[in-house]
Amino acid sequence: MPEKHTVRWGILATGGIAETFTRDLLVDPSTRGVNDLVHTVVAAASSSSASRAKEFLSKVGAPDSAKAYGSYKELVADPNIDIIYIATPHSHHFQNAMLCLEAGKNVLCEKAFTTNAAQTEVLIKKAKEKNLFLMEAVWTRYFPLSIYVRDLITSGKLGVVRHVQADNSTGDNPEESFPDSHRMVNPSLAGGALLDLGIYSLTWVFQCLYTTQPASSRQAPRVSSTITKYHTGVDEASHVLLTFPRSKEQGGDAVGYATTCIRLASDPDGKGSAGPCIRIYGDKGEVQVWWPTFRPTKTRLVLKDGTVEEKNWEQPGPGAGSKWYNGFNGDNNAEGEGHGMFWEADEAGSALRDGRKEGRYESLEESLTIMKVMDEVRRQNDMKYPEKIESTEYPLEL
Repeated sequence: MPEKHTVRWGILATGGIAETFTRDLLVDPSTRGVNDLVHTVVAAASSSSASRAKEFLSKVGAPDSAKAYGSYKELVADPNIDIIYIATPHSHHFQNAMLCLEAGKNVLCEKAFTTNAAQTEVLIKKAKEKNLFLMEAVWTRYFPLSIYVRDLITSGKLGVVRHVQADNSTGDNPEESFPDSHRMVNPSLAGGALLDLGIYSLTWVFQCLYTTQPASSRQAPRVSSTITKYHTGVDEASHVLLTFPRSKEQGGDAVGYATTCIRLASDPDGKGSAGPCIRIYGDKGEVQVWWPTFRPTKTRLVLKDGTVEEKNWEQPGPGAGSKWYNGFNGDNNAEGEGHGMFWEADEAGSALRDGRKEGRYESLEESLTIMKVMDEVRRQNDMKYPEKIESTEYPLEL
């Protein structure tokens, strides 16, 4: 048996996504075939009170030894933490990540990485200056399903992939679901569909048309976009057409269409009846991916040679009979089924063990390129956030 490397985590913020991540984090990695890592939670911090952090640690089943802090400054000062997971709204990622990096802590930061590309550039520079690991927590990229799709592309099984469509639309009634102060629609929290939901559509386009290309030939795409604005000034829908330059030898330019909408639904009946939300087209066939875009569990491969192959990709976990549950926003998965956030934790953990400073399936350069695309979408559609949360000044009280 390989020697197990223990990864000691600090959790910065105690909201819903932090709870889902931490529950997954504490599942025995051997349940998903990972036998050389162990994750533990050393501490968590709430910006409101230590008692809230203590309640969080109890709720997620953290070790009794885990410390509860009432400020992020106390958390980053804890010498026993190897890496900090940042789970605050996008608007606060830059300030929170800088706090961690300045304190010498490795960082896994929730998506979208920051509010804009300038902030991401500063974080990358700081991480390199401090020789620290930094990764955007785009969990979907680390699913075995996503690795399978990318392998279909790089192996040539689909032929030359020329077009990708990806939709992540949630079918909410925003006026009823979200008060104007809610992070989904509040400009002061970098709200709107683009950064929160649209990044998943962009992730699928990029991981199929950019990540799969040799690093030496990757080029940022040309961007054309339109958005529908919500009454708070953020977008409730965004539609982004990306043209990735390719040489004639590579088959010519490839095109990706990434769309997202709060009000419409990719999966209207919740049963998959609407079909795939992602389609990846090559000249030898296509692969389809079913909803949810961010946590897919079904693919269908259709090739010109007559091959039709459906796969179900269940998320592992403690299993039925364990009385263990995880999910998001009060919507639990089946008993014993993980949510899938442990895959990105494993990637971060293996990077720390091996001395890598970024993730294998989304480089810091690619994260920055995607942030630049989102900046351009906002520029084209005159969507701005308050100056304070767009700033690269640090420290800055938000």
